[in-house]
Amino acid sequence: MRRLLPVALSLLTVFALVTPAHAERVVWAPCPGALAALECTTLSVPLDHANPSQGSIAVVVSRRQASDSLHRKGVLLINPGGPGGSGLSMPRYIADHTPLGQYYDLIGFDPRGVGASTALQCLKPLGLASLDSRPTDDQFALWAADARQSEDACAHAGGGIRPFVNTRDTAYDMDQIREALGVAKINYLGYSYGTYLGAVYGSLFPDRLNLSVLDSAVHPEWIWRQQFLEQAAAYRSDVDAWATWVGDRNGAFGLGVGRDAVLASVEQIAGAVAKSPVGKFNRSVLDGTVGEGARYRPLWSDLAQVLASVRSGASVADAVDAGLALAQRGLSTMKAGVFDTVTCEADWPSDLSTYYQDMRVYRSSFPYGYGVLRAAPTTCTYRSFSPASPPVPLSRTGYPVGVVVQAEGDTQTAYAGGPAMAQRLRDNLITVSDEGIHGLYASNPCVTEKINRYFLDGVLPDSSSVCPGSPRPSVPADAAPSPTRAATLGQSVTGYLSALAPF
Repeated sequence: MRRLLPVALSLLTVFALVTPAHAERVVWAPCPGALAALECTTLSVPLDHANPSQGSIAVVVSRRQASDSLHRKGVLLINPGGPGGSGLSMPRYIADHTPLGQYYDLIGFDPRGVGASTALQCLKPLGLASLDSRPTDDQFALWAADARQSEDACAHAGGGIRPFVNTRDTAYDMDQIREALGVAKINYLGYSYGTYLGAVYGSLFPDRLNLSVLDSAVHPEWIWRQQFLEQAAAYRSDVDAWATWVGDRNGAFGLGVGRDAVLASVEQIAGAVAKSPVGKFNRSVLDGTVGEGARYRPLWSDLAQVLASVRSGASVADAVDAGLALAQRGLSTMKAGVFDTVTCEADWPSDLSTYYQDMRVYRSSFPYGYGVLRAAPTTCTYRSFSPASPPVPLSRTGYPVGVVVQAEGDTQTAYAGGPAMAQRLRDNLITVSDEGIHGLYASNPCVTEKINRYFLDGVLPDSSSVCPGSPRPSVPADAAPSPTRAATLGQSVTGYLSALAPF
C-alpha cells in the first residue's frame, strides 16, 4: 500500500504546504493519476505533536465535496485500516457504494509514514526463512533472525520519524485535518485498525467528534500481540464451521461424514502435498487455502471442490489456481513498514522462548490461514526505538453514541473485539452472523442500510442488533454439486475475491 518516495515528492511540488491553523490557506487541486476525480491538498503537521519545534512532516488529504450542497451535513473522515493503509481513494469508494457522498464532504488521507505523505522507508531484508505453515523447531531460529533483520532494515532507513509513526500522533494529525477543513467537528468512519484510530481520536478530542462508525473493530485489550494470536483462533473457528457443513454433504464432496472426518481428509491431503506438491500447491499453500476459503461462506463449496480435486487428480489445474488465489489473499494481509512500526507502540515479549512455545502450539492447533505466523517473533520483538508515548486509554466522554460493526467469523479482527469495543465506548453494536468478511459497511446490505440511516438521519440502530451474513452455497445435504462448477472453479473464486472491499 505504500508508495515510493518520488511520488510523495512530486505531490509536495504540486500541492501547497499549509499551516492547519489557517483553513483559508488550504489549496485544493486535482489528485494525480487514477484519483483525478478527487481533490487533494498537502498539510504540514508537527513530527512530534508534543514538541512542535522538532520539525514538520507532510500529510496528503483527499476530498470529494458533497453533491447536494444545500443539504450538506458536514465532513466524514475515512480510514481503511492497516496500520499502513492508504486512504486517499476512500472518498471515491464510499461515494461509489453508498449515498453518503450526496450529503457529506468525504475526506481521505494517507496517514503519516504512508504513501504520498512523508513516508517511512524501510530497507527490504534478504529473507532467511522460507514460508512454512508448520515449521519444525529447528526452523524457529531462522524465523527469529528474519524478524531481527526486518527490524534492523527499518532502523537503518527509518530516520528520525519512526518513533512518531504511531496511533496517537496520527490522531493528532486527524485533528489538524479537521482544523484545516474549517469545521468544529468531524464525523468518522474507520475500518479495521481504523476503528482503534477512531477510538483514540475520540478519547483525545471528544468535543471534536460527532457521529462515528467503527467497522470490524480491534479489541481494546489486545494491543497488539494478542490481536494477532486471536486471528489464528478465528481462522480455526471458520474452518471448523466449514468442515461441519461439508460433513453434512459427503455425497456431494466425498470428504467424509461429519466435521472430524472432513478435517481428517484435509490432513490426509496436507500430508500428501507435503511429500509431493502439485506445482506450487504444497502444504503451506493448502493451509492458507483452507483458512481463507473457510472465511467466505459463498466459497465453501468451491473450497471443498479444490480439496476433492487435488486429492483425486481431477481438474487439478483449475483447483490449484483457485487455491493459490485464496492462499495469496491470506498472505496479502501481512504488512510491513508502517504496520511493523505502529504495532510496536505497545510492548512485546523479548524472550524468544515465549514465541517458540506459542509457535509449537499454533502450528498444530491453528495451521490453517498461516496461524503460526501470528505467534512468531516480529520486528517488535527486537524494537530498536523507544515509542514517543504509551498507547492511549480508550473512553467515550463528550461525543454522541456511535456504532460498532463486527462479523462473527472475521479473521483479521476477531469477533470478540466488537462487543469489547462497544462496551468500552458504550456504543451500539451490530453483529453480522455467520460471516467472515472483514469490512462490512458498503458490502453487507443490512449493515449498509442501518449505517446509512445513522449517518443520514441521525437514527441509531438498536443497542444490539443482528444482520445476516453472506449466504452459504445452495448445496443441499447429501446432494451432488452442479456438474459445471468444477470447470469454472478458478473463475468462481477469483471473481468473488475481486468483488470484495479493498481492505
